[in-house]
Amino acid sequence: MEVSGSHYGDYHRLPDYEEEDSPPEDEKELLVHVTEGLKDSWHHIKNLDNFFTKIYHFHQKNGFACMMLSDIFELVQFLFVVTFTTFLFCCVEYDVLFANRPVNHTHPGGGALPERNKVTLPDAILPTQQCAQRIRSSGWIIFLLVMAATFWVYRLVKVLCSLLGYWEIRTFYTKALKIPSDELCNCSWQEVQARLISLQREQPMCVHKRELSELDIHHRVLRFKNYLVAMVNKALLPVRFRLPLLGEAVFLTQGLKYNLELLFFWGPGSLFQGKWSLQPQYKRAGARLELARRLGRGMVLLGLANLLLCPFILVWQVLYAFFSYTEVLKREPGSLGARRWSLFGRLYLRHFNELDHELQARLSRGYKPASKYMNSFASPLLALLARNVCFFAGSLLAVLIALTVYDEDVLTVQHILTAITLLGVIVTIARSFIPDEHLVWCPEQLLQCVLAHIHYMPDHWQGNAHKAETREELAQLFQYKAVFILEELLSPIVTPFLLIFALRAKALDIIDFFRNFSVEVVGVGDICSFAQLDIRNHGNPQWLSQGRTEASVYQQAENGKTELSLVHFAITNPRWQPPPESSLFIGHLKEKVQQDAAHAPPAQRLLAEAPLGASFLSDEGPCTVVSPGDGGGSHLWGPEPPFPSNRLSLPAAGGPPGQCPGSGKWGPGVPGREAALWAAGQRSRCSRQHPGLPLLLAAAPAGRERRLPERQHPPRRQVGRGETWLVWGPGARMAGQAQDCLAPVL
Repeated sequence: MEVSGSHYGDYHRLPDYEEEDSPPEDEKELLVHVTEGLKDSWHHIKNLDNFFTKIYHFHQKNGFACMMLSDIFELVQFLFVVTFTTFLFCCVEYDVLFANRPVNHTHPGGGALPERNKVTLPDAILPTQQCAQRIRSSGWIIFLLVMAATFWVYRLVKVLCSLLGYWEIRTFYTKALKIPSDELCNCSWQEVQARLISLQREQPMCVHKRELSELDIHHRVLRFKNYLVAMVNKALLPVRFRLPLLGEAVFLTQGLKYNLELLFFWGPGSLFQGKWSLQPQYKRAGARLELARRLGRGMVLLGLANLLLCPFILVWQVLYAFFSYTEVLKREPGSLGARRWSLFGRLYLRHFNELDHELQARLSRGYKPASKYMNSFASPLLALLARNVCFFAGSLLAVLIALTVYDEDVLTVQHILTAITLLGVIVTIARSFIPDEHLVWCPEQLLQCVLAHIHYMPDHWQGNAHKAETREELAQLFQYKAVFILEELLSPIVTPFLLIFALRAKALDIIDFFRNFSVEVVGVGDICSFAQLDIRNHGNPQWLSQGRTEASVYQQAENGKTELSLVHFAITNPRWQPPPESSLFIGHLKEKVQQDAAHAPPAQRLLAEAPLGASFLSDEGPCTVVSPGDGGGSHLWGPEPPFPSNRLSLPAAGGPPGQCPGSGKWGPGVPGREAALWAAGQRSRCSRQHPGLPLLLAAAPAGRERRLPERQHPPRRQVGRGETWLVWGPGARMAGQAQDCLAPVL
């Protein structure tokens, strides 16, 4: 794709595009059978986006039974929340429950209930007639119940239709792909994808192309997600704000993301038609101002609709959060102090064409390193206060517990359980501010451990891991669970104003983005041009040699996302045949590594001294590093590894390649290769000692699942007795000193 240097260039098609190959505009169905001969034949599937997406979700959600039960329980949960909330508001006599007044209900037999000292739960529950009378007397409750019932019936119809689709996909798995239901959990997505590609050759599902590639399938499954990833990468979405007293904050919630998808992709008046083609008027630069005004009006209308529905959505959010987190908070008060990857972080850190399970596996591997880095920062003042709070609150709690153990009648004292619970929560929260007494503060190494998995970091983090600003910026990607819950609760209130004011100001830039960064691919439709992994048109000069890219600053993906996404896709899809430019890029990368490997110091010393070693030796790793040929005997660096944890499995000579848990459901186990790539790569880039991408080699033991195309294979370098490749990249910095980075690669 070629885009003019101006932001206002016209939409372009790929050179090999032919008009007759575009999907018909009126094709709306999910699956069309042409039952010529065999009944179980699938020909000319019109909406391949939905079809491939359903195939992917069917695999990731473990088949028909799990998906069906998940949808049914979702309906039951909604029904339970509505009915139980109505019961609590209308059918419980709280004055009786709290013993503020005596029981005055009429006994079903006609007489009054006998007087007694203790109040039971049935005493506080109103009879059915009184409960119904309370409900009928409240117009608001009736209105809310009618709305809830309407929504539930809508969801019920949708679930029933989905069940038919699930069964259709189940039939496709068993008959077309030859994967029985009981084997689905043991089958990787790469195997399913390979069978899809093979099936296309036998009976064409897509009539617009004879051959399907892995990239075609990813383009259809991730069409809209790639656009969102690109918009976050280009800082197009207004999600960063500077707040008084709080500084810079990021606000992106599930509600806001849903509204963005509704506005851009599949809602009424969206930019796409047929869910795979950008509307023709958005492809022309001449109408950009009018289209921006139209999009701005749509944003205002959507914001007003959100404002109108705000009370109902807010009530639902509060109720759902209450029922979901109250028990967890009581059982584990510190759980809200745990962290999770934010929604913004998931979009910021996501590669182009990275499937959900691949992203989840990568971020899960980075969870513990990120937690260790964030927890390594401690305030001495807060720690001092927390120790004293723990002492005083713990003393009171110990006395109350001792009295309860001595005589259980103490529990009957008013508010004694409340006091014990609150004191326990206070002690738990205070302890979270007390650092581990055995903690060794090494922020640079910890941040490199994080980088080995998340793959992206701003340049100004380099050498500044010890600063609070770096920690605060990482906290935008790796937020507290309590912050996540608070943002979701505030989302119904904040989202309308973001749509009406902040997003509307970006309407013209958004129109230009979709025109300049959309490309029409034969047999696929309109996709985000960044998803083509075209380093010439979207490469970053900081990651490539001179003349390897023609992209202007506007066209470049930030932080080397195009290059990293290309290598990630080549690693996770080893059978994929890259285009010539990408093949040259990967081949050049491997040649440079091979040249440097010829002058490599002994592997044992490099492994022991490599600064990147810490990122491979954090305690989330499930495997062990063994010396080649030992079959699991001794460690590569001797009897004791220099770091106590994350260990990558190296294959013994002639033996099967070691796999981590990612290699089953999650596809090929490649955490080691990826970690070597991104950690060495980012540091090499930031140090500016090399104009090209970091020198690294995606090594693959014997086996088709882990090989790149044959034409890209250099001769193997043998280390010890096992066929294991080791890679490193000069230019990596740790504590201000340039060192070589070495990492074992699966």
